[in-house]
Amino acid sequence: MMSLAERVLDLACAIQQIPAPTFHEHARARFVAEQFRALGLADVSIDDLGNVYARRPGAGRSRPVLVTAHLDTVFPAETPLTLTRTAQRLHGPGIGDNSLAVAGLCGLIWALEGEALPGDLWLAANVCEEGLGDLRGIRRVMERLGDQVKATVVLEGMALGEVYHGGIGVRRYRVTARAEGGHSWLNFGRPSAIHALVRLAARLTELNVPATPRTTFNIGTLGGGTSINTIAREAWLELDLRSEDAATLRALAAQVEALAAAHSRPGATIELAVVGDRPSGHLPREHPLVQAAARALAEAGYSAKFDSGSTDANLPLSQGRPCVCIGLTQGGNAHRPDEFIETAPLSQGLPALAATVRSAFSLL
Repeated sequence: MMSLAERVLDLACAIQQIPAPTFHEHARARFVAEQFRALGLADVSIDDLGNVYARRPGAGRSRPVLVTAHLDTVFPAETPLTLTRTAQRLHGPGIGDNSLAVAGLCGLIWALEGEALPGDLWLAANVCEEGLGDLRGIRRVMERLGDQVKATVVLEGMALGEVYHGGIGVRRYRVTARAEGGHSWLNFGRPSAIHALVRLAARLTELNVPATPRTTFNIGTLGGGTSINTIAREAWLELDLRSEDAATLRALAAQVEALAAAHSRPGATIELAVVGDRPSGHLPREHPLVQAAARALAEAGYSAKFDSGSTDANLPLSQGRPCVCIGLTQGGNAHRPDEFIETAPLSQGLPALAATVRSAFSLL
């Protein structure tokens, strides 16, 4: 008979084989809904965004608890989803982030089989956590369930041992340069959108950010132009700003906007569009939910590391709702084709998840 961990791993592999880039998670959502129905869960549905919901009825003595995991991955639909398994690891794009966590939603139901909970347990497999999804999925989940539930547990595949109780604020821009353009020889000297953009990009890479509170920036993508012998009419880049402190993030964003305005001039204009705005939030380490997650890890043999991150937990935390983000196992190379998870620790991660959920029902 297969162990609980092996059942979850098998399901994670099946989920991983269904492409689910951000904004295109529907096939994976339908598969997960089928799994929820096969478990006999109530109120299984998929909303207009693609979020999947299910409810495990409880005794009605407590408000519900919500456990959620994001469906989407960073990988384009055409990415080869080859899986390779060794004695201790499972390799494949998106296997840990976040196929394993989605499978863990079903694993939680298996782990609780035959056990009466004091209240309803809601599960949500949500869309649009990665990239430019801007937490659309979890926003909709919280609109539907946030006022009902007493606590939310966000599940990730590769963060076993961590208790994320803070959400790092994120501001994302698409920066677009526009110019008249022309022939590289005949119209030499005319402003180029690419030249304007790279001058701005060079200044952006020289931004000074504090080490404490930790603050970062990254130009993740850029493109534009028509051909090697054409003065570019349009060019763009996408910029990611992050900080543990909301005021520091706002100050950094103001610097970026000022630089863009200074580099915009007649003949070569610069425009900024906000394409992502993840709110920040924080639950004190002393909060009962944070401590419950830490105790569950201790029972599983792990000393909890308390941290902040950029996850679906940002949204409920920013609303002042009790929420933690925890993981099922350990791994590495996230967001790379050679991503991997360690298979053995899953045997500790699943009981830790179940214990955290049980404790969440006892919150005042």
